[in-house]
Amino acid sequence: QVQLVESGGGLVQAGGSLRLSCAASGRIFSIDNMGWYRQAPGKQRELVAAITSIGIIVYADAAKGRFTISRDNAKNTVYLQMNSLKPEDTAVYYCNARMTVYDYWGQGTQVTVSS
Repeated sequence: QVQLVESGGGLVQAGGSLRLSCAASGRIFSIDNMGWYRQAPGKQRELVAAITSIGIIVYADAAKGRFTISRDNAKNTVYLQMNSLKPEDTAVYYCNARMTVYDYWGQGTQVTVSS
């Protein structure tokens, strides 16, 4: 089994910053993609950013220019630096890791941005 543990969520004012972390542990052989998704109340879960094992990065349009994803392969950890946060960024943020055909998810961390 593989476990993903997220940390770093919280309450921040608009314009502020937060850094999310997600550490994978357990039966890990090789993690392909790692990423962050978010789900706001009443909305579907959506991709925020993802990074491959060799550093290829994809951002959602809403994240471009404000969020930065990074990864430490030695620690099986992925980070999301979020700057210039807006109230519409309020959501539960989920970490995702893909190994071959299997997807693993964290429990989610709440990010709330007040106006």
